[in-house]
Amino acid sequence: MARILVVDDEVGIRELLSEILYDEGHTVELAENAAQARAARLRMRPDLVLLDIWMPDTDGVSLLKEWGSQGLLDMPVIMMSGHATIDTAVEATRIGAMDFLEKPITLQRLLKTIAAGLARGRTSHPSAVTTPLSAVTPVVPLEDELDPPSALTSVTSLPPLAEAPPASSGKLGSIALDQPLREARDEFERIYFEYHLVRENHSMTRVSERTGLERTHLYRKLKQLGIESARKRGT
Repeated sequence: MARILVVDDEVGIRELLSEILYDEGHTVELAENAAQARAARLRMRPDLVLLDIWMPDTDGVSLLKEWGSQGLLDMPVIMMSGHATIDTAVEATRIGAMDFLEKPITLQRLLKTIAAGLARGRTSHPSAVTTPLSAVTPVVPLEDELDPPSALTSVTSLPPLAEAPPASSGKLGSIALDQPLREARDEFERIYFEYHLVRENHSMTRVSERTGLERTHLYRKLKQLGIESARKRGT
């Protein structure tokens, strides 16, 4: 799983890329202009950036130059555009872009280019893996890295592994394990979102914050899973 920043002023493109990358297991940050992209870049260094060239405030090539001059171009950047000329694509590559995708982008081309970018990003920063983190801090699984340090000391309080539902039963809770992966995942996601809807009293704003999905993406996901949206109940 990688952290991918998508920068595009078209909401439809952002939503589509977000859904594709989310389904591929990536964490997605969205920005609709250069200002939001700068803020996202300062919050965290993404593993890869998908950057649109034509944007209303600052175009993607100018933002690429800015990051390069500030020493912030330490991640693979893939440029996107439906109107760029060959000269623009060549200039972006010369500045530091890894590749260029022409819209409309095919799914196969998108995933292949992202995979190549992530592979290049890992090999271009070997220092990130030369110092073993275990020498200075306990190794924490990625899904727990935002938990407070005290969580590390509570591992012994977890129930024994033997108490987990036996796989031989063919079910995990209410989810049948002998069905196709996509259907099993849909069942899990349905349980997951229904849980958070009840927990947050059907506040779409809080559910969005809790699950890390934009409200628009959240509404579409609930509709896809057949979950009654609380849109009419207010937030």
